[in-house]
Amino acid sequence: MSTEPRPVAAAETLAPGLLLARPAEDDLTELHAIYSDPRVWTHLPSARHTEQGQTHELLSLWRRSWQDHGLGQWIVRDSDSGQMLGHGGCAVRGGFCWNLGYRFAAEAHGRGHATDVARAGLAAARAARPQLPIIAYLLEHNRASARVAEKVGLVLRHRGPDAGNPDPDAVRLIYSDRELADEEVARAVE
Repeated sequence: MSTEPRPVAAAETLAPGLLLARPAEDDLTELHAIYSDPRVWTHLPSARHTEQGQTHELLSLWRRSWQDHGLGQWIVRDSDSGQMLGHGGCAVRGGFCWNLGYRFAAEAHGRGHATDVARAGLAAARAARPQLPIIAYLLEHNRASARVAEKVGLVLRHRGPDAGNPDPDAVRLIYSDRELADEEVARAVE
């Protein structure tokens, strides 16, 4: 019997207490509250959203992913209160890989939600397009994110400078579910 979770449909309970849903336009205000919170951006303060338009662009990107690929980031809510806890899942990056991502409200940190959603995202990506590698693209000093990638079975495949980061000492890590060719690593860090 497999221990891998089955792919999760939109608006389905993932685990006790969590509900996953495709992003909708009316998620904007709650999502912006998370993306504009400095406590969520301690690892990359320059990426914090300062205008709701930034969050709207991101939400539109996620919605296009669902339209184009049948999968993308889920909005994660508390199944009892309906409160948005964050987002997570896999979306196609650059046409050559799945990118596993997750971000949660500061109040939701440390509860295992990112790991639960990451497992569901991996299962959904493997069911949708198993030929694509799954990567997690993160900064080295974001140890919480690295622990999630490691817990779900991804392996560190690349460590190098983070091009374009305002911190010249920042180090970018790429975890993956399989070996990556040099050209795949190069595309991932573009």
